[in-house]
Amino acid sequence: MSYPNLEELKENFALFDDWEERYKYLIDLGKNLEIMEDALKTEDTLVKGCTSRVWLFSQEKDGAYHFIADSDAHIVRGLIAILLSAYEGKTAEQIATVDIDQSFEEIGLNQHLSPNRRNGFFAMVERVKALAR
Repeated sequence: MSYPNLEELKENFALFDDWEERYKYLIDLGKNLEIMEDALKTEDTLVKGCTSRVWLFSQEKDGAYHFIADSDAHIVRGLIAILLSAYEGKTAEQIATVDIDQSFEEIGLNQHLSPNRRNGFFAMVERVKALAR
């Protein structure tokens, strides 16, 4: 499955005038996630530090990391789509160089998400980086 890159996401979010529309777009992004089989939703794939339940599974193939993730919350599923836009299909070296903080700020998410959701997002980022080490 392919996701828009971070630059495309920034441009897409900028098209909307208010945050109500941006939240709808975020939820729509989450609706397009690849389906994660229930068998992958285990204690090992559960991301610690998220208020919502988030599962993140990865596998490395030919040096690139591939991720499947899911959540029980619609907005968090959208955040997962942003996460995958940043990291899907990248090598460990590329994952280490992604400036997700900058992208998160440019999209405007750090001002418009609750601290719990923001912390959960960065818990997912840390999990991705740990898996790629």
